[in-house]
Amino acid sequence: MRAQRTITLLASVLIALTGAFALYSIYLITMGKDGSSVATDAGISIGGPFSLIDDEGNRVTQADYEGRAHLVFFGFTHCPDICPTKLSEATTVLEELGKDAEKLDVLFVTVDPERDTPEVMNEYVGYFHPQVTGLTGTTEEVADMARAYRAYFKKVPLDDGDYTMDHSTVVYLFDHDGNFVGPVSLDRDPAEVAESLRGYL
Repeated sequence: MRAQRTITLLASVLIALTGAFALYSIYLITMGKDGSSVATDAGISIGGPFSLIDDEGNRVTQADYEGRAHLVFFGFTHCPDICPTKLSEATTVLEELGKDAEKLDVLFVTVDPERDTPEVMNEYVGYFHPQVTGLTGTTEEVADMARAYRAYFKKVPLDDGDYTMDHSTVVYLFDHDGNFVGPVSLDRDPAEVAESLRGYL
C-alpha cells in the first residue's frame, strides 16, 4: 500500500514538473530581455475558441471578449492560497488602472467544474474587483479550453476522501485583437504592472 502511494505521488510530481517546464518554456520565449512581455512568433499557439458559462449563468465564448484586452487565469475556488493571492493581485492592479480598468477583463477559469458552479463562482469572484469574471462549464469544456491555453491541471485525491486540484499558475495576457501577448507577473509593483498593461488596452 505504501509503495503504491509512493509511486502515485512520484507520478503526480513528474506530471507537475512536466507541465511547469512547458509553461516556463513559454515564459522564456515570450519575455523580452528587460523582463517585459512581448508577442511571440515561435509557432506556439496559445488560446483559441471556447464556450463556457460565466458566473451569472450566461453562455459565453471568446467572441464576447473580442475588442477588449483580457487576462486569463486557471484555478479553483477551494484553492488554499495561490488563487486568492493571484486574484487579489489582479484586483490591486485593476485599482491602479483607475478608469482604464473598464477596458480590461480578468477571466478566472475554474479547473474544478464539479464543485465550482456558476453560483459558487459568482460568490467567490464577488470578493474581488468587478472586472473579474468567473467561468465554468462541463469537465470537457474546461479541459478543451485548458488544452488550447496549454494550462495544466490534475485532480488529486486526499486521504480524507476529499480532493484538491494541482494546476498551473500562469496569467495569460491577450490584447484587444485577441492575440496572445505573453504571461504577466502580477506579484510585481502594482503601479508598474498597470502601466505595462495600458499599452494593450
